[in-house]
Amino acid sequence: MLPTFTYVRPKSVTEALELGATEGAVLHAGGTDLLGCLRDGVFRAGKVVSLSALGELRGVARTSDGGLRIGALTTLSEIAEHATVRGQYLALAQGAAAAASPQLRNQGTIGGNLCQRPRCWYFRGDFHCLRKGGDRCYAVNGDNRYHCILGGTACYIVHPSDTAPALVALGAQVRVASRSGSRLVPIDEFFVPPARSVQRENVLRPGDLLTEILLPPASGRSVYRKVRARGSWDFALAGVAVAATVTEGRVEQARVVLSGVAPIPWRAAEAEALLTGRQLDADTIGRAAEASVAGAQPLAHNGYKIHLVRGLVAETLEALA
Repeated sequence: MLPTFTYVRPKSVTEALELGATEGAVLHAGGTDLLGCLRDGVFRAGKVVSLSALGELRGVARTSDGGLRIGALTTLSEIAEHATVRGQYLALAQGAAAAASPQLRNQGTIGGNLCQRPRCWYFRGDFHCLRKGGDRCYAVNGDNRYHCILGGTACYIVHPSDTAPALVALGAQVRVASRSGSRLVPIDEFFVPPARSVQRENVLRPGDLLTEILLPPASGRSVYRKVRARGSWDFALAGVAVAATVTEGRVEQARVVLSGVAPIPWRAAEAEALLTGRQLDADTIGRAAEASVAGAQPLAHNGYKIHLVRGLVAETLEALA
């Protein structure tokens, strides 16, 4: 059952920022994650600030430099089906299409998808874990089959977004507004790993509002793939977004970003370095797939993710070759 809260619907971004900065306020975009968290008592809210009237935060448009601007309230369905996104930023279209179910993609927004809370069943359940101010991560010695194998220091969540790894691979930026102005944040600096904070997933401060995503001019090709327990809809057991420029079979530049295996979208830096400047042949692909899990430290029940990542990276690179 939903708790009692005040519901307000500002008519401008300025008004939304003022209301969102008040104590106990939370922002409501599509609501597909927020309302579930409130219902389950994951966190509390005294005031829900709806963004539904802010039309300027919707839509996809070209920027003056030939890139793309995506409003934070643009739905996942709109992004998955947009001709320019599908034609020039395919990994993002595939990530948006792979998220959740058709009903949730029609309601859920790109901004909300980036800012959703962890799906760890201890965090979502009746456990006072580290991320909720407790003194332990219950996944360490508990049921950790879906938890991280990379970047897990103290807290072993995985980042649940399918659009985030694609945006990192594509070199996107996000614009964050506050009452004191706005700032541009590279998307791979937007997410906060547990080593920096076990109670935050991103750099948003109280009163901040993610307003838009900015993509650079398209170059090369990109793809996103994920493996999930259920084919109809589910979060990634493991996934990979690859954006690469390949000329006559040689990789000029590449970004390899993993999903479902780390608390943030995980740059596979060793794989990227191994690919750059080399022919995209079977030997290079095999070595890059192996390098993509460098440093992995699986828990008791999730070692299978290492094999999933290797296979996903190899298949994705073969598709780009």
